[in-house]
Amino acid sequence: NDGASHDRPPASIKRQNRLFEFLHTLGCPEALSDVLRIKRVKMLFQLFSSFFLATYNVNGQPPKESLAPWLSCSTSPPDVYCVGFQELDLSKEAFFFNDTPREPEWMRAVSEALHPDAKYALVKLVRLVGIMLLVYVKREHAEFLSEVEAETVGTGIMGRMGNKGAVAIRFHFHNSDVCVVNSHLAAHIEEYERRNQDYRDICSRLQFRLLDLSRPPLNIMKHNVVLWVGDLNYRISDLDVDQVKELITKNDYETLHNYDQLKRQLDEEAVFEGFIEGEIQFQPTYKYDTGSNDWDTSEKCRAPAWCDRILWRGKNITQSSYQSHMTLKTSDHKPVSSLLQIGIKVVNEEAYKKKFEEIVRTIDKMENECIPSVTLSRRELHFQDVKYMEHHTESLTLYNDGQVPCQFEFIKKLDEPTYSKPWLTANPPKGFLAQGAEVDIDLEVFVNRATAPDLNLGLEQIEDILVLHLERGKDYFLSVSGNYLSSCYGTPITTLCQLREPIRDMPLTLLSPVLQSKGGENPEVGEKPLGIPKEIWMMVDHLFRNAIKQEDLFQQPGLRSEFQEIRDYLDTGVPDSLRILLHFAQPREAI
Repeated sequence: NDGASHDRPPASIKRQNRLFEFLHTLGCPEALSDVLRIKRVKMLFQLFSSFFLATYNVNGQPPKESLAPWLSCSTSPPDVYCVGFQELDLSKEAFFFNDTPREPEWMRAVSEALHPDAKYALVKLVRLVGIMLLVYVKREHAEFLSEVEAETVGTGIMGRMGNKGAVAIRFHFHNSDVCVVNSHLAAHIEEYERRNQDYRDICSRLQFRLLDLSRPPLNIMKHNVVLWVGDLNYRISDLDVDQVKELITKNDYETLHNYDQLKRQLDEEAVFEGFIEGEIQFQPTYKYDTGSNDWDTSEKCRAPAWCDRILWRGKNITQSSYQSHMTLKTSDHKPVSSLLQIGIKVVNEEAYKKKFEEIVRTIDKMENECIPSVTLSRRELHFQDVKYMEHHTESLTLYNDGQVPCQFEFIKKLDEPTYSKPWLTANPPKGFLAQGAEVDIDLEVFVNRATAPDLNLGLEQIEDILVLHLERGKDYFLSVSGNYLSSCYGTPITTLCQLREPIRDMPLTLLSPVLQSKGGENPEVGEKPLGIPKEIWMMVDHLFRNAIKQEDLFQQPGLRSEFQEIRDYLDTGVPDSLRILLHFAQPREAI
């Protein structure tokens, strides 16, 4: 097995790049690559490849036995291996320094256990504390794999630490984009909503930054195929331990599965929307006495549960097997595997080459004869009641009504560093439009702690002019306007001490002099400032009244909806109840 990462582009891409270099010397347009990408889609056919997905929570143990019964259980060698581990190392050194001897130990154990009838190359390894993911590919397929990237996101302590979270690897295989995610979600039977939130945080925060800086970052769902493995930690609810074990003894997994938290959340479309999990025909994989197949006999005597799961998202995917592996006894979990047959998009290279040459001639002629032109569905966009740390989006449609494909881009105005104010972004900021095609452009206003102070002071308004430029064409101007609701967030504490009314109740004409003063008396009313801002008093008072007996008060992150409630309460002073901390009322225990 080859231990080196594979980042070489396939031969087809090398040939294409040489053609592009030659065509650029002749002055051919950059839009050519986008046209070819569209044509390339029409020359695709499905090539089914086998992906072996595997997950194992090893409970901080070193490898003590061969992994071959787990990783080489398929009759034929798979084309791709995706192997995920959780709790690789539970030591403080791994947590604080992200360094562990377990990584090379388990990597070696995996390499030695891959199917003996094929030779594999390591594509990528990524690890966050104890969450590790390895991807291998058959050597004969390596040249068709490119654009390999890896990312991590922590959702553990304080919502950021790596004791819980996910690691992911994405790559381009032939003409399909594949993303593999390995996650370890929040523990304990009552914390299924926290697990749901962990999933949403992973999806929103994990983004791949590509080597091609002209392309925007990719999130997990922007892939043709998404493969998700890990210790998802969903448990079995509404049954006691004896009832669970009785159903297992009867092999009545169908009935038991109806009490599975993940199944219920999938049915309610609360998490993993669009994902599929195969039928479970194996007993729960947690919790066993280490070194045996006996259920947990410790004092806690945890109920069995299907913590370790494998799901997928995408088209033309079928599952050949989904099983646990009871012969491995290193951990209190059992490893799980799934063999998928995935339809990968492959290009007819000969037909593509001919089309490539044809398009070169066509575009060259169009370049000489036509000037690009577009129609905008709207040129004025208004954002009503913009709030701190809250996304506001308005959309417009760009339609190519000209005779040629065109390239558009929002460009900087004279003497300005960027194409827009810092609180405004366009998505996409640039792109390509084929003749007769259209694209929706989202303009998003988002005020954060960097942009809020000037808006609170009235030094900045929700106003901007965007310049949309067509390459070899004219410019179009978009007017952006709106109103911002002042917030205590982004306002200095010394200034808040001068405000006796909620900040949102004060008109800007009265508020601006107060915000711009450097302390001392309120210049409008002559009153001495408060000792502390009323907003801090309100929060401390609320915590004292409602959460003084709460354990682990600041060790769990809040939800975005809770922040919005707190912000509106502090900014308006409306006596509405704050619902923070209530979901932490249940006692917790650590695995």
